[in-house]
Amino acid sequence: MRNSRPCYFFILLFAILTTVCTAQKKKKKELTYKYTADNLELYNTIVGMDSIFFQAYNTCDLAKQAAIYSDNIEFYHDQGGLMTVKQEILDGTEKYICGKVTRELVKESIEVYPIKDFGAIEIGLHKFHNNTEKEGTPSHASKFIIFWKNENNKWSITKVVSLH
Repeated sequence: MRNSRPCYFFILLFAILTTVCTAQKKKKKELTYKYTADNLELYNTIVGMDSIFFQAYNTCDLAKQAAIYSDNIEFYHDQGGLMTVKQEILDGTEKYICGKVTRELVKESIEVYPIKDFGAIEIGLHKFHNNTEKEGTPSHASKFIIFWKNENNKWSITKVVSLH
């Protein structure tokens, strides 16, 4: 009888560990999320506008950025606060971004949601690379939200939320 006790203990321990490991695997599977666009045409339009805007951002084409920003822009930055003057945003971009920072979109991170009688909201992840740092310096992804307004088939950015 004494010899069977350790055997039962190991069987019980094995059963508990198997249950815990299986529960952990199931929990990880529940966190998986894959976005699928409801409106592929709108999705492609917004992804295209994102590309146009951030190409201008990365090449310091302030005129193109100005043309895409709404005159009533609201730029919410978790570290910098709220900016509502278009020219101040462009001046800040010229002073702090041009030639110093490059934006990289995280592949397949964009989600686009239509907003009735307004346009769309874009949510995604991007990285910013400090061009003054050594190449290959890691950059962490951060979330962004852009409100796109469609007036007479002309898309403009009315709000940006930038979270680091």
